[in-house]
Amino acid sequence: MIHTPATSARIVKATRCWIGTPYHDQASVRGVGCDCLGLLRGVWRDVVGPEPLDDTRPVPPYSRDWGEAGPVEVLAEAARAAMVELNISEACTGDVILFRMRAGAIAKHVGILSENDRSGRPQKFIHAYERTGVVEERLTIAWRRRIAYAFRFPER
Repeated sequence: MIHTPATSARIVKATRCWIGTPYHDQASVRGVGCDCLGLLRGVWRDVVGPEPLDDTRPVPPYSRDWGEAGPVEVLAEAARAAMVELNISEACTGDVILFRMRAGAIAKHVGILSENDRSGRPQKFIHAYERTGVVEERLTIAWRRRIAYAFRFPER
């Protein structure tokens, strides 16, 4: 099998193929249904290969409570185990961003940066949202202030 690196262009192209997929909690099937983590899992399979899961690191079940607080950033820790953590200011097209939807809550929402403006600053991202399914939208100030973590796919 020939391995092709997970470049920014491949990541964005693969992610855009998911646009229009309906929202379905804890699913990850392009065109059928996914949530935000399912979108990331599907894009991973498309650009990197099999998910880095084993008996010691299964995808944990998670609640849909945006305000959930706790001492462990489960999503960020899982991302750290498989991806390269970035300073948020370094994130660019093709990188993964995790959002903290409420102050004091753990990061529970995932998006993939899809387009930069002329200065190279991210301006759009793709994510799965309960009311809309998978969409691409502007990374507004309201979204930017919620970014808690940034990660890069491996071998990029």
